[in-house]
Amino acid sequence: MTETIYDVIIVGAGPAGLTAGIYTSRAKLQTLILNEGTVGGQLVLTHEIANYPGVGSMSGYQLATTMKNQAQSFGCEIKANVNVTGYDFTANPKKVEINSKEAFYGKTIILAPGGLPRMLNIPGENEFKGKGVSYCATCDGDFFTGKEIIVVGGGNSALEEAVSLTKYASKVTIVHQFDHFQAFPHAILEARSNPKIQLIMESELREISGNESVNQVRIENLTSCKIIEAKTDGVFIFIGYIANTKGVEGHITLNKNSEILTDNDMHTNVPGVFAAGDCIAKRYRQVTTAVSDGTIAALNAIEFIRIQQNVN
Repeated sequence: MTETIYDVIIVGAGPAGLTAGIYTSRAKLQTLILNEGTVGGQLVLTHEIANYPGVGSMSGYQLATTMKNQAQSFGCEIKANVNVTGYDFTANPKKVEINSKEAFYGKTIILAPGGLPRMLNIPGENEFKGKGVSYCATCDGDFFTGKEIIVVGGGNSALEEAVSLTKYASKVTIVHQFDHFQAFPHAILEARSNPKIQLIMESELREISGNESVNQVRIENLTSCKIIEAKTDGVFIFIGYIANTKGVEGHITLNKNSEILTDNDMHTNVPGVFAAGDCIAKRYRQVTTAVSDGTIAALNAIEFIRIQQNVN
């Protein structure tokens, strides 16, 4: 195994992890970011970011690329598309293992693995992933040019992505379990006023079916219990995210939703281990809140190292 010791190891290269990397590397701490997928996390899957202060409107991919370049400009090392396979927070320095063969050691760890799309867990969903079932409008929207699709969800992401999908699809049907949306008023107005969007409220998908790809869904009305079968070419699911904390169980304290518990300074229950972003227990999950978490975690990691150096 390669044994490289860093001042800070950050797990996750979304907005929280990249922000932490900007701060720690700018503070001249040797910083490594390990990321299991594409740098940027869920941010790169977002069609448009319009509420990030100071940048106007841009794609999530553009914003993520800007953050990555900024972190690297300060000397932050980034390893993407690796598989984090183990942790040891009892060691000094602490250990993070990737690909079951390579270990990296850090004086401090910042956990920022983000979240994963929440699934419906209905028949056909797993079977047709990548064959008509998608969780990313930016990634897959153009595959449905001129076709009819269904969007599941009623929050900001669902409505905003439904509107973005009308650039490709001939018809977008939003299926939502309640009689009202949970999105911001401007997102609701934009979706309701789009002539390509149809709404099916107080309803849930019960099954996704097809042959080589999706061609039909079963939808149940929760008031009447009536089930209808609807033809469709694709299903986009936007019902939120779950914390991507698989692998850290037993190493740090999680809540019942598998979210990492931290204090206001992003400390976990293990000294020298911090957490930030969508993986922690909190109410709001926005790019701006992730960036805030990453800032706080980084500043406290810097302080932790300074104190340890003075003690030793």
